[in-house]
Amino acid sequence: MPADRPTIVATSGGFTRRERGGLDWAGTAHLAVELAKVPASRRPRLTYLGTAGGDQRTWAAEVHAAGERAGFSTTVLDLFPMPSVEDPAAQLLGSDVVWVGGGSVANLLAVWRVHELDEAFRAAWQAGVVLGGVSAGSICWFQGGTTDSFGTELRPVTNGLGLLPYGNGVHYDSEARRRPLVHELVGSGVLGETHCSDDGVGLVYQDTELVEAVTEVPGKGAYIVRRGEDGVVETRVDPRPL
Repeated sequence: MPADRPTIVATSGGFTRRERGGLDWAGTAHLAVELAKVPASRRPRLTYLGTAGGDQRTWAAEVHAAGERAGFSTTVLDLFPMPSVEDPAAQLLGSDVVWVGGGSVANLLAVWRVHELDEAFRAAWQAGVVLGGVSAGSICWFQGGTTDSFGTELRPVTNGLGLLPYGNGVHYDSEARRRPLVHELVGSGVLGETHCSDDGVGLVYQDTELVEAVTEVPGKGAYIVRRGEDGVVETRVDPRPL
């Protein structure tokens, strides 16, 4: 049973570090699974893409281990050096949740388009597969956002998949240049209305509507940045604790 409406969980979170090493899926990822309305008779089918980080095998092993602990049936879809499944589009469509890891959003978008996954993601989203991800895996669903894909100096990226008609700002509280660059880009019209998340915060969309912000970490915030008549206006959205 798919999600009731096309759903995206765009985050600056998703994983926590284990005390003795390794990763666990955190609250925003578990929320994505909940929104997928998986029948109790089977394990949730989660597909993970690490394209933005170059499909690192060690990270994929951590994802598999985290999935086992969470009770997920996990498939890691690699695109380097070639797709790791025969039909990537069918793999996405057959998932309950697709989660995208962080790294270079510019490289991620280029590789996905070479493999024609841009349209495959849209089809999966419209079919009720819940899409989610962190950092690059958040920005990709929007019109664009701020990125360090091109070097140490943050720059705009404006060729996102555009499933959501906004800009996206990630790591809003932990990287000092993120907030002023978002304000600059919104003020100049490079980005339109932009939705931003502190670390640990997720933004939940149904269709293209922001329905709530959630947080894995107390005290964090989400923000909507718009250009008004008198300049750029930032509005805080208090997230629901998970």
